[in-house]
Amino acid sequence: MQALFESLVSPFTFEFMQQAFVMVLLLAVPTALLSCFLVLKGWSLMGDAISHSVLPGIVIAYVLAIPFAVGAFVAGISCAVCTGYIKEHSRLKEDTVMGIVFSSMFALGLLLMTKIETDVHLDQILFGDLLGSSWQGIGEVALVSLVVCAFLFIKGKDLLLFVFDKQHAQVMGLSVRFLHYALLSILSITIVFALKAVGMILVITMLITPGAIAFLVTRNFYKMLVISVLIASSCSFLGIYISFFIDSAPAPTIIMLFSGLFIAVFCYSSLKIKRLSEAKHKRHKKHLAKGAWLGYPYRYR
Repeated sequence: MQALFESLVSPFTFEFMQQAFVMVLLLAVPTALLSCFLVLKGWSLMGDAISHSVLPGIVIAYVLAIPFAVGAFVAGISCAVCTGYIKEHSRLKEDTVMGIVFSSMFALGLLLMTKIETDVHLDQILFGDLLGSSWQGIGEVALVSLVVCAFLFIKGKDLLLFVFDKQHAQVMGLSVRFLHYALLSILSITIVFALKAVGMILVITMLITPGAIAFLVTRNFYKMLVISVLIASSCSFLGIYISFFIDSAPAPTIIMLFSGLFIAVFCYSSLKIKRLSEAKHKRHKKHLAKGAWLGYPYRYR
């Protein structure tokens, strides 16, 4: 029994595992909160677009000898602004514009990487280096997470109105343009500081899946926020914990847990909707049969 207990707690005895646990939990909260707004707004692809578009910004930042975060943030905001501009001045839908812009910027980043020798490796951008986290990096992520959560807490009601009804928000006197670009800026900052730790693929998952699962579970927005945070935190924590024992990379393990949970919730919600539909249909037939028995025309049965 003692040996089993020591085996179960062994991941927490290593400093690099402790840092990984703290890092992923700090990132799970802001990404989970943002995912709710992105899912309801229909901006799920925006997170994907910004995360892909930061690559040329990172390479250019290396050439100019400035912090990678600055270049990545500028590139992410440029992608969002270009997407909005093209959408407003063309008949193309937003998802189409996003696909064009982020694929172009990602290709530009790959082209720059082949022509310029840098310390930036594509594998690190795609998969991150969660097990290589440092306490300094954790402090930076903690600060960013605090800023994101504070902004969402202060402007949450305005953002909620903006997400559900943009025209109503304008009538209420809210600055729709400010809310639009503020949400994009917060999203870009979160992605930039998450990329180094968890990589592009996992940050996309963390910005989409928790909110999507919570949306299937509840119709109350505030419950959706809580459920999304719980899902993101538990899946991220368990993903790292399981990866230690099966000797796998943390990011793919976390993504598979998210995917498995989504499939389970989707199947359950689909079955629940089917049962409710059948029950409603039976009640409707019973009501019509009762009406016919009381003398209503037979054709209404």
